[in-house]
Parts: sequence; structure tokens; C-alpha cells
Amino acid sequence: MECQRRVRLLTARGASTSSPALRADRRRPPDFFRALLTAESGFPLRRAALAGALALFSSAGAPAAGQTGAITREEALANAFPGAEVAADRVYLTEEQAERIGDEAGGPLPTRIYARYVARRGGGVVGRAYGDTHVVRTKRETLLVVLTADGRIRRIEVTAFLEPRIYLPPERWLAQYEEESLDDDLAVHRAIRPIAGATLTTLAVNAAARRVLALDRLLQDESPKPR
Repeated sequence: MECQRRVRLLTARGASTSSPALRADRRRPPDFFRALLTAESGFPLRRAALAGALALFSSAGAPAAGQTGAITREEALANAFPGAEVAADRVYLTEEQAERIGDEAGGPLPTRIYARYVARRGGGVVGRAYGDTHVVRTKRETLLVVLTADGRIRRIEVTAFLEPRIYLPPERWLAQYEEESLDDDLAVHRAIRPIAGATLTTLAVNAAARRVLALDRLLQDESPKPR
């Protein structure tokens, strides 16, 4: 009877995952709970109660789905620039620079601070990459937009995605950005096909791609030219 009362407390009443009792129980192996819910109680329990209790303990403390992308930023940079030396820095834009980039990109910037990565091999620049974090629906995603040395998109990688996985942009869809540059055709329903059922993801990725291309163009235009 004591075991049945414990099951009701944890399942029917919905025990808090922060309670000391549950934190202690969470450290016990799954076999403990199976024994608790069946043999030790002396009473057969419904399959639903067993499944619900086991699901509660197995999911407690697990990270929420969709918090990270399929690849880390370090892995994405290594894949994009194999054998290259990658130097990281931060770009701090003035208000005037941000306005110019927004005008060229077709929308305001979510921030004036960007992470930039410059890849060099054999003494020359082989490409650049920028991190762009923005809101898709109500939560954020972070893209690593990788560019060639002449400012075209080499690839786009998702390094963080907090929206439900159903809205995560597929790799095959992202591949259509390869070799694209900043022009009027870089738009949804023009050069870019939309994602069925994920319109906001489509628009967010395209806006980020245009921002990074405009950002890189401005920085390259303002950088000192070698004599």
C-alpha cells in the first residue's frame, strides 16, 4: 500500500522535479522503479501508470529538445575551412554602419555585435564566416554563414535552434544558398524555395543570409587595401 501511495503522489499529483525526494530518486537506476511499481508493491499496476512513472524519472533533468543544432560552430568551421588557420574576433558596428547594412539587407539588424571568423591558408584569406542569432517564431536560432574569399555564400550551418525540431531548416534546403551573393534575386520565391510548413524559418534564414552578406561587403569596403 505504501508503494501505491508513492506512485499516486508522483504521477497523479505531479511531483515537482525540484523536490529533494525526487532529486534523490532520480539518482536511482530504472530497475529500482520497475521493482517499486510491480514486485515490491504486491499489487499489479496498470501499464499506463508504469509507463508514466518511468517516463517522469527518465526525462527529469534531460535537456529540452531542439536547444542545439546538428553541428557545433567549431565543427562547422573545420568542415568549411579544412587545414586553415581560423582567427576569431568581434565586430562592433556603429549606428550608422548598422543602418547602412540594414538598408542593403532589406531589414533592421537584431544586434550591432557580430562574431567573425577569418580563415587563412598559405598566407592568404580563403574565406570568412559570421554568426547570426535571431528569433524565428518566439525563440532563437544561431546560424554560421560561411563565405568565400570573394564574398559569396559557401554554406550555412545551424549551430543552435531553440524552436521545435519540426521547424529546423533541412541541410538540403540550406544547400541552395551555396554560391549566392547579395542581389535582388536572393529572396524567397525567387532564388530561394520556401520550406513547406515553416515559413517563418524560411524568412529568418534568408534575412540572416542577406544581413551577413551586407555586413561582409561593408567591412571589406572599409578595410584598408594593400598597397
